[in-house]
Order: sequence, then C-alpha cells, then structure tokens
Amino acid sequence: MRARDKAAVSALRATLAALDNAEAVPADEAELRGVALEQSPVGVGTTEAVRRELSERHVVDIVRAEAAERLEVAAQLTAPAHADRAARLRAEAAVLHRFLDGPSTT
Repeated sequence: MRARDKAAVSALRATLAALDNAEAVPADEAELRGVALEQSPVGVGTTEAVRRELSERHVVDIVRAEAAERLEVAAQLTAPAHADRAARLRAEAAVLHRFLDGPSTT
C-alpha cells in the first residue's frame, strides 16, 4: 500500500464498508418511529448495539460478491470512453481475488 495503489485502496475501502454494513444490526421499526422525550433512554452507550459476528464463510461470500460486482460493471462498460473505468474495476476485482486466493508462493 505504500506505493499508493489506488485500485487496492478503493477495493479494500469499499469491501470493508460492505463488511461493516453486514455486521450492522437492523433497527427495530418501533425504534424508528420515535419515543416521547421523557421515555427516551439516556446515558453512555444507550445508542450502541452489539454487532453481528460474521463467519469466515460469510466474509468470503461478501468479498466474492464485491469482486463479482466489479467484474459485472466492467463488462457493461463497453464504450471506449469508459475503458479507464473498466480497467480500474478489473484491477480492483483482481486485488480482491488475491485476498481470496491467499498469499502466493512465488
């Protein structure tokens, strides 16, 4: 990352965000409607919820989905004006596939 590989940084940031979203606990609809001010919880940590723990399999599935999404969009970008964007998406997918395949033995 010291070389500031923009494709790697972009792919990893987006994938970390997808993993963060997958760990989020869905809000209860009753909580979304609101509560009277005098009934609202107060104090430190009252808005915090325990996040889900993702299994290794779920994490791998999310990373695969992120890579597949990039390849799918790159395949749709056929106009010559979008060649740079398609190449960047393919590079991002390659970065994610390297994480899935594990460290190389070369």
